[in-house]
Amino acid sequence: MDKRTTAAQAVAELRDGMTLGIGGWGSRRKPMALVREILRTPLKDLTLVSYGGPDVGLLCAAGKLRKVVYGFVSLDSIPLEPHFRLARQAAAIEAAELDEGMLQWGLYAAALRLPFLPTRAGLGSDVLSINPDFRRVKSPYDDGEELVAMPAIHLDVAFIHMNRADARGNGQFLGPDPYFDDLFCMAAKRRFMSCEKIVETADLLKGGSVHTLAINRSMVDGVIETPNGAHFTECPPDYGRDEDFQREYAATARDPKAWSAFKGRYLDLPDEQAYQEALPTT
Repeated sequence: MDKRTTAAQAVAELRDGMTLGIGGWGSRRKPMALVREILRTPLKDLTLVSYGGPDVGLLCAAGKLRKVVYGFVSLDSIPLEPHFRLARQAAAIEAAELDEGMLQWGLYAAALRLPFLPTRAGLGSDVLSINPDFRRVKSPYDDGEELVAMPAIHLDVAFIHMNRADARGNGQFLGPDPYFDDLFCMAAKRRFMSCEKIVETADLLKGGSVHTLAINRSMVDGVIETPNGAHFTECPPDYGRDEDFQREYAATARDPKAWSAFKGRYLDLPDEQAYQEALPTT
């Protein structure tokens, strides 16, 4: 039952063309150490499913993505992720733009092993116009309501980040929101959870109540201890978002030379330890 592994071993399971789901929300509790590990590989043509943040932007900038399926792509304090904007404007990626609820429902359908789930999300908007393959379905009951048949979003691999975990794969969030990390795990064939700290199972409830145990061991195939592994996104209460670093990253979208320098300073490094050591000290 010991599922401890490394970021390199988890990312080694990815193959060109796979569909990858990344948990978190915008620039909040993203498994950034795993994203950085992908950047160190020659992987390409990935489809990424995400409530997007810098995970999307970095992988776009590195040319790793063929398609992005998203409800939004934001850095929170910076409304639109600038490297994603560049890729979108240059038509460098295929984009599947969804209502946030549709993305949730697609993951839930995959988690339940259903082909689709009916929803009102997307009705009365252009979401159906820009996703012409989506179908509508009529309720078989007396109401006869027409709904969107949101197709299941199946994932090959899911990556999430938690505040605490045990070696067996139970994961705990300590911030204000679980997001949809559980659905990402349940929609995927293989699931990897990074965390700030691995603790004994009995110690999980010392940091929070039962409802904070959002991830159970049946959802996870590997656990990676990565202190500060969500940087530069926030991971409260362990740390907030590194706004200075995020602004530095965002500014590189305006200048290829600045991006090249940033990449060389922080991303073209042998491992996560080297990245952490390269960060500016406060």
